[in-house]
Amino acid sequence: MSFTLLASPLQGFTDFTFRNAVEEYFGGINAWFAPYIRLTKHLEIKNSYQRDLLPENNRVSNLIPQVMTNSADEFLFVAVYVQNLGYSELNWNLGCPYPMVTKRGLGSGMLKHKKQIDELLTRVANESDVTISLKMRLGYDNSREILDLLPMLEKHNIKNIVIHPRLGRQLYKGEADLDLFQQCLENTGHQICYNGDITSVAKFRELKQRFPSINSWAIGRGVIANPFLPAMIQADTDQLPEAWTVQFSRFHDALFQSYDESLSGPGHLLIKMQSFWEYFAQLFSNPHKAHKIIKKARSIPAYHEAVSANLFGERI
Repeated sequence: MSFTLLASPLQGFTDFTFRNAVEEYFGGINAWFAPYIRLTKHLEIKNSYQRDLLPENNRVSNLIPQVMTNSADEFLFVAVYVQNLGYSELNWNLGCPYPMVTKRGLGSGMLKHKKQIDELLTRVANESDVTISLKMRLGYDNSREILDLLPMLEKHNIKNIVIHPRLGRQLYKGEADLDLFQQCLENTGHQICYNGDITSVAKFRELKQRFPSINSWAIGRGVIANPFLPAMIQADTDQLPEAWTVQFSRFHDALFQSYDESLSGPGHLLIKMQSFWEYFAQLFSNPHKAHKIIKKARSIPAYHEAVSANLFGERI
């Protein structure tokens, strides 16, 4: 059975620079979700969000903008904005688990407000022709939240629903509730996409066997930790390419060069690249050591030496 791989967004990481580099050097992703757009109180979109969505900045084959809001006015404003850029779909983030978001009734903090979700979707459908997809968790406090929501969502025209089977208050801790995810499948007619913990080909196979009806899968942090992973899943292979360090080095250098051209000064560049290595280090047999070498760098030349030591020095 064929399937589609989607890339979930992660603020500060999966911007257009990262997306373009992954697409060029690895492939495997069928569609990318852009990091969510938040509006200012004056209904303005920050320049960084605008740059991230500009078609001329994006070389990926399929990009889907995402919005995080609890306001129909904001949703409609963003819908017009992205449609003017040529996008036809807008994904609504009802899954973000971070307390600074959920305390304001956003992300997974909105899942308990069924009436408000219903009213927003109804108004958007009446006033816009944008295609809507959803990204959500099982709830914020308890899984009854999604089980209460799904019957209501049946009356709405939704392209698909990406479900991460954890509660918002769990953040990324604990086990994903696969039994509850199965209940979700049994209580909706909408197309469901699975999201969560796809960090290896073996894990993907396990989930695919558990949920044979699912043909859409979303990968988040796994793409950053192992940008080879999407293509490996598509090819159904557990093995990295034989010369993976050379391929990764080219990807890394392209990423570095792009950020060097856009960020203001070596300090910002160093912080940016070191943050990626919290994930990149997972490619190595000793992730802690690989990450430690990078963190110790205090200058760009020292950083390059550390990267070279990880990739081409003594086998880690």
